[in-house]
Amino acid sequence: MNTLARALTVVALFGTGALTGLWIGNTTDHGSAAHPQTDASTTAVALPADRKPLYYRNPMGLPDTSPVPKKDNMGMDYIPVYADEPTDDAGAGTNTLRIPLARVQKIGVRSEAASLRPLDRSVTALGVIEADERSLSTVAPRFAGWIDTLHVNATGQHVRRGDVLFEAYSPELLAAQQDYLIALDAASSADREFAAGLMRSARARLVNAEMDTAQIRALETRREPLRTVALRASRNGVVLERNAVAGMRFAAGDTLLRIADLDSVWLVANVSAQDMAEVRLGQPATLSIDGFPGESFSGHVGFIYPTLDEVSRTTRVRIELPNASLRLRPGMYGRAVLQATQHEAVVTVPDSALIDSGLRQLVLVEHATGEFEPRPVVAGRRGGGLVEILSGLHDGERVVVRANFLIDSESNLRAALDGLASAGESSSAAPAQMHHDHGGH
Repeated sequence: MNTLARALTVVALFGTGALTGLWIGNTTDHGSAAHPQTDASTTAVALPADRKPLYYRNPMGLPDTSPVPKKDNMGMDYIPVYADEPTDDAGAGTNTLRIPLARVQKIGVRSEAASLRPLDRSVTALGVIEADERSLSTVAPRFAGWIDTLHVNATGQHVRRGDVLFEAYSPELLAAQQDYLIALDAASSADREFAAGLMRSARARLVNAEMDTAQIRALETRREPLRTVALRASRNGVVLERNAVAGMRFAAGDTLLRIADLDSVWLVANVSAQDMAEVRLGQPATLSIDGFPGESFSGHVGFIYPTLDEVSRTTRVRIELPNASLRLRPGMYGRAVLQATQHEAVVTVPDSALIDSGLRQLVLVEHATGEFEPRPVVAGRRGGGLVEILSGLHDGERVVVRANFLIDSESNLRAALDGLASAGESSSAAPAQMHHDHGGH
């Protein structure tokens, strides 16, 4: 009984796909009592009266069985399964499965020839638009003070190089201006060399405090300290971050504004580890952005990050693209298709021909109509609906590309039934041997 239970478990595991294929063919076999056929594959076989079924399977191919006769919810009888049922591949080689032509046609088997062709693949990756880090600038004054007048009113405001961002009052900067004016007055004294050195030092303090040339000249002309100094934008761009408020006090080094030039942006895409061999610097890329359906944008790979994410098993790839119209905004989602490298011709089959369980890879080779050989192969790269076959298959051999899982499942089911029959014979032989040994004593 333990052997029988184990065998039934094996059969049930293969049942889902195989019983679907078997049911299609067996519905014809089941109706042969009313419509006799002369096909040898469906001819009834005389069986002994005491022949008992192993179990009963669902007539619709569903993966459930019953140890006793029963009907499904449509009133159809469950079909008995016997250990010694004749199979369609009787007389065939051990690795060959033969299926009647009628059944091949019903389950829709289709095959194609393996062929030599270049496997030109493209890598697709998802990513997010980000600002070009090289175009970012931070406004962080080198002196302490108060914001007197703020000209940037909102985050997202466009500014141009030289625009006044805000005007600041700083006692520290007022003192530096006064020192410079004193140095200017001393320049007419007898010790001009000393006065010139003092003036250069005082002027350097103003320059380091980010007073521009125009303001220093105004100071020299007026001979009076400027109450406030203006801080200007160093580049064209968009204000991404605004921490400045009119009247607020700030310390030296506080980040008041962040500005980015968005004329060029990045799409930072996550490329799976298995595709990284196809990615290279300068590789052209075609992008589609979620916010602009039907449109495409062009860019190129500008940088490949040196680390791999341990959780997602992906590497970040930076794709640079122009954005003169400023339509592409940081945070948008996009899809990048990297144009693949050209490869030499290799043996390929359609993706659907490969049966990959994770533990094995095989294809079903068609030798003749209705005759199939499950053959182990080693698969390589994939792309364009094709898969490269590294070994196990030759150019020109025909492989099943449709209904191959049904055929493979049927082959596995028959192997399980053969194992069940062998187990039954072994278990029946064991008591006989024990009886013989006992009789010998």
